[in-house]
Amino acid sequence: MIKRIVEVSNPSYLHLKHKQLLIDQDHELVAQVPIEDIGALILEHSAISITQPLIIECQKHNVAIIFCDEKHLPYSTILPIAEGNTLHQKILKQQINISEPIRKRLWKQVIIQKINNQADTLKQFNKPYTRLHKLATEVKSGDSTNCEGLAAQYYWKALFGVDFIRDQNADGINAILNYGYSIIRAMVARNICASGLHPAIGLFHHNQYNALCLADDLMEPLRPWVDSIAYELYQANPNIAITIESKTPFLNLISHNVRYDKKQMPMMVSMHYLMANLKRNFTKECSTLTYPILRA
Repeated sequence: MIKRIVEVSNPSYLHLKHKQLLIDQDHELVAQVPIEDIGALILEHSAISITQPLIIECQKHNVAIIFCDEKHLPYSTILPIAEGNTLHQKILKQQINISEPIRKRLWKQVIIQKINNQADTLKQFNKPYTRLHKLATEVKSGDSTNCEGLAAQYYWKALFGVDFIRDQNADGINAILNYGYSIIRAMVARNICASGLHPAIGLFHHNQYNALCLADDLMEPLRPWVDSIAYELYQANPNIAITIESKTPFLNLISHNVRYDKKQMPMMVSMHYLMANLKRNFTKECSTLTYPILRA
């Protein structure tokens, strides 16, 4: 089933009744959604109150609860751990104990997919892209020669122009990119937990203060899809800012149809297959990490 993304942008009181999310504003009920239908709950206003029973019920249904900061950017995420999967302990041991060669092989495949998707984004907008396809063929185990960094240096200039600087703290198009990445990150993290994997145990990212290292790893090939949307918004308005209108395409991306292993499905559903595929790599049942392919 396609899960809904519920975004609350006004002062509200969120509570639970009969396994339903109830949203009250100015002491009146304005919305009611079954918890089982929700994939992510985005809270974007500082005057939102949420009850503990609602939080717990959301966690039981693997709903990612996302809190936004004063810039309207997702800042933190609550995810379930204890009940993500009935085989959680067994799966966690497999994740922790993967060998270094397997970890490096998986990271190589992640980077190859990311660079190829960057090339596809450039091709979509009639930008020079063949250099990236060639670079993707040169990625070594663990990306020891930093092809990811070399690709990024070329990619951003080719997409947004030679004067563009990717700055995570900047406004405008950079803030738009940050928002899109945060939505994808939350979606990936939600599915990691639902599969019984631990989001803090990454393949490449390993910052001790980052609770979502694995999500940051696995979302890398999906970033160019966010870039594509951001570029279209930027072309329509170079002074783009975060608004309800500019956020909507990124929220819709999660339900966009993709192709995974010759089957069409919403992107959020394809993440379940990606996690299952990753776990088979951990147990050596397969040796390739298969990502969804975006379809128009």
